[in-house]
Amino acid sequence: MQKLLITLGLGIAAIGALYPYLRQLGLGQLPGDLMLNGENSTFYFPVVSCIVISLLVSALLSLFRSS
Repeated sequence: MQKLLITLGLGIAAIGALYPYLRQLGLGQLPGDLMLNGENSTFYFPVVSCIVISLLVSALLSLFRSS
């Protein structure tokens, strides 16, 4: 359990460090990402970006499990 938590934490930290570079590639600004602007607030939910990330992570995990 400890190894899983450490790996998960390092993965989240790596994504946080790489986020500016991922943003330049267009991740987080794909068509289908929801952004609702109100008078005093903004709601942003990257639907399509989440699906793309999920597909990539699933493909990577399936490659590692098969070997």
